Amino acid sequence: MERTAWEWSFLMKPEEYKERKETVGRWEIHVVSYRLGDEWICTVDNVSPGANVARATGATREEAEKKALDRARDRLASTRVRPA
Repeated sequence: MERTAWEWSFLMKPEEYKERKETVGRWEIHVVSYRLGDEWICTVDNVSPGANVARATGATREEAEKKALDRARDRLASTRVRPA
């Protein structure tokens, strides 16, 4: 049985961990990427309240981050904001 990156995350130590904050539209986001074995994982969450917006894997850090950021942009663009 072949394991997924998410299953390996319980068995392997993340390497080359990197995190940063960016702004997408009106949203501040937190981008985290790291390598597990041969696969790169990237997660994007909105800083407030910290909910996970997107997750992606790729063969390189750039590929995983591009996929996750593209998904995050799409999802955040369609988020309704109520006036205060």
